[in-house]
Amino acid sequence: MATELKQAIRRAFERAAHTYDHSAFLQREVARRLDEHLEEMKISPRVILDAGCGTGSGFPLLSRRFPEAEVVALDLAHSMLCQARQAQISSGWRGWWGRVAAQRRGRLLPLCADIEHLPLARHSLDMVWSSLSLQWVDLPRAFHEFQRVLKPGGLLLFASLGPDTLHELRAAGQGVDGHARVNDFVDMHDVGDALVAAGFSHPVMEMERLTLTYQELRALLFDLKGIGARTIMAGRRDGLMGKGAWAQLQANYERFRQDGRLPATYEVVYGHAWAGQPNKLADGRQIIEFRKRLE
Repeated sequence: MATELKQAIRRAFERAAHTYDHSAFLQREVARRLDEHLEEMKISPRVILDAGCGTGSGFPLLSRRFPEAEVVALDLAHSMLCQARQAQISSGWRGWWGRVAAQRRGRLLPLCADIEHLPLARHSLDMVWSSLSLQWVDLPRAFHEFQRVLKPGGLLLFASLGPDTLHELRAAGQGVDGHARVNDFVDMHDVGDALVAAGFSHPVMEMERLTLTYQELRALLFDLKGIGARTIMAGRRDGLMGKGAWAQLQANYERFRQDGRLPATYEVVYGHAWAGQPNKLADGRQIIEFRKRLE
């Protein structure tokens, strides 16, 4: 990913660290659903990477499911890691983790770094967990890094966003002022192909749509700003929107109002695969399993 875009992403999340938890309803729900995917997997990882941990919504889920595992909590934004640490301390994290560490059990290891350039040794991890962070990175590069640091047979489990995400906002912004308001997200099938290209085996992809509703458009945009989800693509707006453009955007979005509320749809893509030599068919192809959750 270009350095300019990477720096823009880091700045956005550095600024959003103190407001993130207030607006991260979807992020917490997706992390909970991602954790449910582990129900059917009989694994006991000793070292887990939480890739793009944000303010730490995955910590309690991972610690409950794998109490003896070390969790490397990685994020590009240092202020996100600081916020995660403070939140855990406030909820008794220091005492709980202190007792656990004294018993030579699970530890939480913060790491400010880039998913695309992991400062971790080859085959040093048993599992990579990533909840709603991969939409901000170069997927092929990230998957190759995950393959490098995972032990053979290690698990990659992630949730990301698909191209139907915020389609209402995208449509409402068409023709308003020429500025993009929604990032481009990678299709589930292309994500699966990237997993195979990186050398993962038995990839399984699943998709569902989750919808948040708002009384007014301003509240949706407030939440997007609160979690640092700014538009980073070319054509993004750097300044404030004019009054005329804002009025037109609001009017356009009103077409989607249902039962008195404005919907904001998210296409959530879940995936898991295993590190190591992929199992291939006789002709060299590999099967990717795609699933769609019933709505």
